[in-house]
Amino acid sequence: MTETNVTIKADSRASRRITIRRITSCAILSAMAAILMYLEIKPSLVFLPFPDFLAFDFSEIPVLIGTFALGPVWGVVIELLKNLLHLPATGTMGVGELSNFITGSIFVLTAGLIYNKIRTKKGAAISMAVATVILAATSVPVNAFINLPFYEAAMGFTLETVIGISAAVNPLVKDKVSLLLAVFVPFNLLKGTVVGIVTFFVYKPISKIINKTYDQTHGKGKG
Repeated sequence: MTETNVTIKADSRASRRITIRRITSCAILSAMAAILMYLEIKPSLVFLPFPDFLAFDFSEIPVLIGTFALGPVWGVVIELLKNLLHLPATGTMGVGELSNFITGSIFVLTAGLIYNKIRTKKGAAISMAVATVILAATSVPVNAFINLPFYEAAMGFTLETVIGISAAVNPLVKDKVSLLLAVFVPFNLLKGTVVGIVTFFVYKPISKIINKTYDQTHGKGKG
């Protein structure tokens, strides 16, 4: 057997190990995220001025960790699998899961791209802060042109109904514009901030595992 053949076989084995690590990590984190997504919290339970159709959960934490450990693309994959696993319990004919996937992907993709450039605790904090702002800003067009029309088409949930439900808990809501700015923007700012803070404190004890996993799944480790 030539040296070239030995090198090719070694590279092939290393590639398989990397793929197995990625798939295994992705599966575990997706399952964790799906479980947390089932444990959602209604805003009315904690006296927040948001309608209950904007339920809060901590499912983005495992997704963020996966994004930091495996890379931005894998973060989006975990986000997708999380929502697919939640579909059996959907109460919105999948519209809520679609919304969660779109906004969650924006959040973790932004954070992951920044963290890939600054792989430190400070970098993690910066990435999540920027991702939260981007999430809140993009929630306006995403809800205006995708989520609200989908809700109306799939469930007959008219814009007037959404405005009425929201106005009952937030007097600032008068029309579509105020709905977007007074409900969806602050909700996503709050969500991104809470998820970011929790992930930040979780980051320190597992940062070595995150960086080791990243190195091993990007061909930088020893296997």
